[in-house]
Amino acid sequence: MTPAAAGFQARARAAVCDPHLGAALLTATGKFGAGRLAVLETLPQADLVRDHARRIRAHTIAALHTYIARFAEAAERRGASVHWAPTAADATRIVVEIARSHGAALAVKSKSMVTEEIALNDALAAAGVRVVETDLGEFIVQLAADRPSHIIVPIIHRTKEDVAALFRAKLGASDDEVDGIPAMTALARRTLRREFLSADIGISGANFVVAETGSVCVVTNEGNGRLTTSAPRVHVAVVGIERIVPTMEDLGVLLQLLARSATGQKLSVYTSIITGPRRRPGAVDAPASGGEPDGPDEVHIVLVDNGRSRILASPSAEILYCIRCGACLNVCPVYRVIGGHAYGGIYPGPVGSVFEPARDRADGPSPLPHASSLCGACRDACPVRIDGLENFRQPQPAIGRIGGRWNFCRRPQRVKQSTQRLVEIEIAHHCHARQQQASARMAHEGFGYGTRSAAIR
Repeated sequence: MTPAAAGFQARARAAVCDPHLGAALLTATGKFGAGRLAVLETLPQADLVRDHARRIRAHTIAALHTYIARFAEAAERRGASVHWAPTAADATRIVVEIARSHGAALAVKSKSMVTEEIALNDALAAAGVRVVETDLGEFIVQLAADRPSHIIVPIIHRTKEDVAALFRAKLGASDDEVDGIPAMTALARRTLRREFLSADIGISGANFVVAETGSVCVVTNEGNGRLTTSAPRVHVAVVGIERIVPTMEDLGVLLQLLARSATGQKLSVYTSIITGPRRRPGAVDAPASGGEPDGPDEVHIVLVDNGRSRILASPSAEILYCIRCGACLNVCPVYRVIGGHAYGGIYPGPVGSVFEPARDRADGPSPLPHASSLCGACRDACPVRIDGLENFRQPQPAIGRIGGRWNFCRRPQRVKQSTQRLVEIEIAHHCHARQQQASARMAHEGFGYGTRSAAIR
């Protein structure tokens, strides 16, 4: 158990006694929960779409090593550089080396949970690179030296009055500049525009990456994601290995559910699909009119394991189906009272209560799976029907400490150089039997992948 998890009960007690936090949480989660229900009614055969989305995720995770290799090969064919990071330290080292190789002094960054997980901002700062968060919520978190408390809404624990006071203190804002949300948003936009134009490197996460084409899909409701990935000359996407989907058609299925489940929208405002760097004049795949004037000269994709392969070898492998929509947080009666900071990790709520202990190498059971009323609301809200109840009931030794290791590679290296090893992944030691059971279960759930119901074509 990590020290952060060990303090869960004390943090939860403090959160329950904070009426300011409670009011902010209930207002925001109630709005998102109601929005999700309303907009799902606009999706024809929504239950069939959810069932098929689950088949896609089950099939992909059961054959993850195959799709990792396929994605790496496709991305590098389109000019991207793909890097393999077994641990958080490897991932931060790779990004720091890319920044140093370009003499980067300023990096702009769009919202990414996996970069929070690996503490990338701290590593870049230690290397002399100034990092500016450009998602409005993350920008506010950074100004306040705070931490995100929700997967989708980083500042769900703050009110607009909190933000106004922060902008006065940190940005010297006038009363007019904090007179309502539109005025504060305009102030943040003016402040960040200068950073976009000066940045040496742009860093993003990815909602999904597509094995078929080597593409990176970034979904946002703000223009910052597109500016981060196109204005700087170098774009680095940091991606958890479970974010892979096999085809563009599969991506379309999951996108129908992502925004509906996350924010109650039919589709997010910006859905960017990035396939390699910009094409130069004369390139085989350049537009007929010539090269592409916009976009980065280099695209680097860092595939991060950091315990995910260990989860795949555990009884909690189903949590890797998660598409990070945050719907389970919005309906969880525990999260809606205590908020995200009480969990102590990067991923709060029901998903974090399973993912964080399963990824954690520390000894001893974690208290996080007990942060549940076992009501099943998370399972009902999940767009891919992850069974939170079943995961919470897993034996604590299996969740808190999982032996064995995956032989992805002995040292960090370019995926291009280790594709054959990725295809030949094996489980070492006693995890082998667990992986066989998990793969058989997921393959069974993925049976029927590749067939489409006429209702969701």
